[in-house]
Amino acid sequence: MHKTINYNGKEIQVVINPTLGLAMATWGFFIGFAAVSLYGPVAKNLKEILGLSGFLMGLLVAAPNLTGSLLRIPFAAWVDKVGGKIPLATLLGLAVVGMAGLSTLLALYYPNLEPWMYWLILFFGFLSGCGIATFSVGIAQTAYWFPEKKQGSALGIYAGVGNLAPGLFGMILPFALKSIGLTMSYILWFGFLLVGTVIYILFAKDAPYFQLVKAGVPHDDAVKLAKELGQELIPTGGLISSLKNSARHIQTWALVALYFVSFGGFLALTGWFIVFWVQSYDIELRHAGLLMAFGFSLLASVIRIFGGWLSDKIGGELVSIIAFTITLVGAGLIVLAVNHNFFLSLTGEVLMGAGMGIANGAVFKLVPKYVPHATGGAAGWVGGLGAFGGFVVPPILGLFVQNYGVVGYSKGFIVYMILTSVAIIISFLLWKSYGKEINKPIED
Repeated sequence: MHKTINYNGKEIQVVINPTLGLAMATWGFFIGFAAVSLYGPVAKNLKEILGLSGFLMGLLVAAPNLTGSLLRIPFAAWVDKVGGKIPLATLLGLAVVGMAGLSTLLALYYPNLEPWMYWLILFFGFLSGCGIATFSVGIAQTAYWFPEKKQGSALGIYAGVGNLAPGLFGMILPFALKSIGLTMSYILWFGFLLVGTVIYILFAKDAPYFQLVKAGVPHDDAVKLAKELGQELIPTGGLISSLKNSARHIQTWALVALYFVSFGGFLALTGWFIVFWVQSYDIELRHAGLLMAFGFSLLASVIRIFGGWLSDKIGGELVSIIAFTITLVGAGLIVLAVNHNFFLSLTGEVLMGAGMGIANGAVFKLVPKYVPHATGGAAGWVGGLGAFGGFVVPPILGLFVQNYGVVGYSKGFIVYMILTSVAIIISFLLWKSYGKEINKPIED
């Protein structure tokens, strides 16, 4: 839907289509977020070829999550200045460069890789991980398209559908490796990312305020016109001010901690669970990919939509308490399965996937509630530092394997028992302080 605005004798065409805004933000996130599964399915192969320790293997699996988490902070805040299209397209462009480099390296040298190439593979993982950072950009881009009362559902759809990418790629890649080989699998992945990036650039649209500003309308007039067109959430400053304004709120840092556990934990396990099933239970790689996808990643992604919807109904704080409790039980079951009880491990994986997915939906429902005037900056802090857990946790899990051998794959989930216990306490404190007003933004 287009609407023509007459401003000082100049006709400006404004696209008013929240559905398109949501769809393209989701598409950009989907194609970039697949990098979470970049090395999980091939970790065992690379470990054997390069002679990696458990720690270095964990670091490789986690590599995309470093740039994928930290770059969320400045890029999400940048949304408050220029809208989401330019920052998201920039991140996808960097990811394309990373995938091109990785595909070229594999085409030239695999399987005759030398130990020094580990660091080059790690570097290309960092670059490819830029696509993961699209999450917080898309969160802010989507939030500006929808009113507060609909943001839980809209952001749940955005994140839920986008989050399907690691599970789908983690499931498909092992089958592709078997049928067309590792090199061709990554070349096709590069092609998909390149085409997907072009599609995003061609069709993505920012909310009306940003369209008006880009058309030369001054800030105050753009705010007034955007509100008349139905845009409810308006940015109040640029990148630095958005980060500063959101950082002033203690609630922002509480959400960072919660997201470190729920989403950072999700990122870590999307790559790690494949390694877990292959090494701990000697399951064939393709079957391990299916177990990870259906038992964890896809489940967490789909149920995140429910988490956002439920948060609209009963409040994100209460939903967060319930979700982290489910996650804690799941982690405990995997620890109890230290003697290779497959049923307990699978049940634990499913519970963790459900709990983390619901918690993810709940946490980002609370971002515009707690920081309504600097949502982009808050999304950057929460999405960036929270997702940093995806980089921090796998090497720690790898240390458990180094110290305890095969049983370390199960014992490592003690880390998640500790993290979820802390998250439950924080969620309870937020609920007691702010949970009564479910959808009402907190004023400064």
